[in-house]
Amino acid sequence: MDIRKYILLILLALAGVMQMQAQADRQFIRNGNKLYRQHNYAKAETEYRKALSKNARNTQAMYNLGCALMMQQKDSAAIVQLQNAGRSEQSPRRKAMAYHNIGVICQQHRMYGEAIEAYKESLRNNPGDNETRYNLALCQRLQKKQKQNGGKNNQKNKNKKDNKKQQNKQKNNKQNKQDQNKQQQQQPKEQMSKDNAQQLLNYAIQQEKATQERLKRNEQQPQRRRLQQNW
Repeated sequence: MDIRKYILLILLALAGVMQMQAQADRQFIRNGNKLYRQHNYAKAETEYRKALSKNARNTQAMYNLGCALMMQQKDSAAIVQLQNAGRSEQSPRRKAMAYHNIGVICQQHRMYGEAIEAYKESLRNNPGDNETRYNLALCQRLQKKQKQNGGKNNQKNKNKKDNKKQQNKQKNNKQNKQDQNKQQQQQPKEQMSKDNAQQLLNYAIQQEKATQERLKRNEQQPQRRRLQQNW
């Protein structure tokens, strides 16, 4: 067989396979869209994943899967798929839709900074979308309010800490005063005990001196001897 004919046959076969794969992923997307319209989001998710298994670069499957996940409140997974769609999609209008939905998810979770960035990216691709513009303005206002409330809460917490420190300081001062008063009350008793001990020591010294003097006098005088009588 001629080599050129052989290569041509291979190319035709590959083209046929690719066409079949393309038809397969589009069919899965159509199935998913039908289930999505019926509010059967879990089964729609399955169909969109099948489409991606056939063609991982199908941005329509990415976006639709993100929407199905979002309707099931699987928000983290939804953001991943929507971001993939936004980065890969060439159509500005579809790209804007992906980032708009990311903004909606972040807004619902009060992640206003992330929502603002997503809405801005959406408007870069579709500047005429008034709904996105309104959401952006709303999130900017809510973010400002959130920061103000955060500052108030921080000040409130700081005041609580300061009050607690002041209370502890007053409590410690009161305890110190009580300890000082207790020491002052105990001090006279301790002083009296020391005075009594000194007095007793002086008395003992005087008694010892008197005893020694008597012993000396007895030694100087002649001693009288007494006879012991029998019985």
